[in-house]
Amino acid sequence: MSSPVSAAPVAKKVPHERTHHGDTFVDSYEWLRDKNDPEVVAYLEAENAYTQERTEHLGPLRESIFGEIKSRTQETDLSVPSRMGQWWYYSRSFEGKQYGMQCRCPISGPDDWTPPVLDADTEIPGEQVLLDSNQLAEGHDFFALGAMTVTMDGTLLAYSVDTAGDERYTLRFKNLDTGEPIADEIPGTAPGATWSADGRHVFYLTVDDAWRPDTVWRHELGTAQSADVQVFHEPDERYWVGFGATRSEKYLTIWIGSKITSEIWYLESATPEGEFTLVLPREEGVEYSVEHAVVGGQDRFLILHNGVVDGVKAENFTLVEAPVSDPTEQRTLIEHRADVRLEEVDAFAGHLVVGYRREALTRLAVWPLTDTGYGERRELEFDEELYSVGTGSNPEWNSPLLRLGYTSFITPSRVYDYRISTGELALRKQQPVLGGYDPADYEQHRDWAVGEDGTRVPISIVHRVGVAGPAPTLLYGYGSYEASIDPGFSVARLSLLDRGMVFAVAHVRGGGEMGRHWYDNGKTLTKKNTFTDFVSCARHLIDSGRTTPDTLIADGGSAGGLLMGAVANLAPELFAGILANVPFVDPLTSILDPSLPLTVIEWDEWGNPLADKDVYEYMKSYAPYENVGAHDYPAILAITSINDTRVLYVEPAKWVAALRATKTGNSPLLLKTEMSAGHGGVSGRYEKWREVAFEYAWVLDTAGLA
Repeated sequence: MSSPVSAAPVAKKVPHERTHHGDTFVDSYEWLRDKNDPEVVAYLEAENAYTQERTEHLGPLRESIFGEIKSRTQETDLSVPSRMGQWWYYSRSFEGKQYGMQCRCPISGPDDWTPPVLDADTEIPGEQVLLDSNQLAEGHDFFALGAMTVTMDGTLLAYSVDTAGDERYTLRFKNLDTGEPIADEIPGTAPGATWSADGRHVFYLTVDDAWRPDTVWRHELGTAQSADVQVFHEPDERYWVGFGATRSEKYLTIWIGSKITSEIWYLESATPEGEFTLVLPREEGVEYSVEHAVVGGQDRFLILHNGVVDGVKAENFTLVEAPVSDPTEQRTLIEHRADVRLEEVDAFAGHLVVGYRREALTRLAVWPLTDTGYGERRELEFDEELYSVGTGSNPEWNSPLLRLGYTSFITPSRVYDYRISTGELALRKQQPVLGGYDPADYEQHRDWAVGEDGTRVPISIVHRVGVAGPAPTLLYGYGSYEASIDPGFSVARLSLLDRGMVFAVAHVRGGGEMGRHWYDNGKTLTKKNTFTDFVSCARHLIDSGRTTPDTLIADGGSAGGLLMGAVANLAPELFAGILANVPFVDPLTSILDPSLPLTVIEWDEWGNPLADKDVYEYMKSYAPYENVGAHDYPAILAITSINDTRVLYVEPAKWVAALRATKTGNSPLLLKTEMSAGHGGVSGRYEKWREVAFEYAWVLDTAGLA
């Protein structure tokens, strides 16, 4: 006979008043914000113990799922090599090792463009190990690799590591000729780094107190960090700063961007101590990106922007070219279209690659460059109804091949090389799935729900062949920042599908699947469309006989966790359970506090409730924490990390405490806090598999499939 389950932890109430625009909200759980308070730590540990006890019966199922993921994964493997300079670069993984290894081997000659076929079990001639993340992670509970970049001549490596999960990295250097570390070390950086052409200087970013990358620095190898030169600083807290180089490696670029406005500066990489030049000044509400191309022997900037063209806003972006000497002298290459969202352009010595989105799917077109200009642009075509395609690792400017990545819900990831001159598509590697996986055993398709306002909302659905409705279903959603949830294969997901569960994605507004308007109609004062779209998708799946409320689980993380909290309040009766990862469930408190990480930057996404009463009232009307009520909520599992700098652990902690004090019914509410991780959760692939197994076991149990 099993022992009785302990009572759920009950957080004490300490009234804390928050007053804005004449409205006072009494927050009884704000005291949970201080993670250094022993009482807070004790409460989080009590919640962890309660969650462990409530899910203890799922231990065998968790082990089974973990074993399935492990048995289907080729643990000792190599990536397809990518050429850069005189070397082929690739990564390795090894059975029993949590992290990967970065390696390279020499090319056979200047015309060697076909990647070598490497065997994980065979010695590779001339192989060099650049970094072994397993060695770097020794002695640390958490590890993440940030920068990993090699000089143009292949002799020096810059890399950065985070061992706390707080996204503050330490930048280090290595001599690849000798294999020895270089004494220079720069703590407290953002993750990236970029070398100048001479290999003597490296550019890096630092962040402000709100974790916003705001300053570019230039470091000369062999000098003290105190001698580093501040190259650029952005004082406006709405803007992030980025740094990089064009693929041609001729120009270094500084990118400054808010959610709706951008600005770019450039400098020839051969003169790293020079002054950067402005491409185009920032204009409120206009975003642009810049790529360098050589067209007809002339340096050109390819500028993708959403400014006004002939009196009309190019909402889905347009592509123009301009001479580097005068970026305002523009000529249109691809006009704006209402049904096509231009997303990126990549330039190579002999061709361009244009990435765009049409009918909620990603597309690629190759555009050869000729002696006089541009050849015929051609779109790559694929057979599946649902798929994702994008450019892969293509560091080499002069390559005659284009590296592509392709996947779908039922097709394991594939790596192709596309030969520009012939159109031949060569398969270099398909993600191995051990144990006899057959895509024909599964099917995927697109369905459509109708939103509250009559808008058609796409749903992607995948399940095993023969699974008929109504069937237990996991419905995933995100719906923020114009992020698109594109089709993708998952080894772990097979453990759900093979037990008869259906996986579905609600492509709600606030994402980017249907173009920029899809995003614009799911942010700021239209944010509620995101939530009602998800509810409409859930109702459609129920009304069409695909599932039932007793077996439907909702799933979302981060801003998708806000979605989970909102639909829990809007339609708790539609779901048997809700899985919320690092959920942004106390958005109003966070967005009202400019001192918190990333808050000011977020005002373009959510609105500024400090300055605008309408925004304050609108956000308060949907914020999950403020709107917890006496509802019969479904079972809820909230997962967070104590070192998360993007969505603080206190948000789900407060949310669960408020739910427990207010809800009716007996459905369990569980809070699980990783006590040494950040926004991305635990590190190490085996630990991530165990975390997935924990979540999936709960999902299956809640849906009645355990």
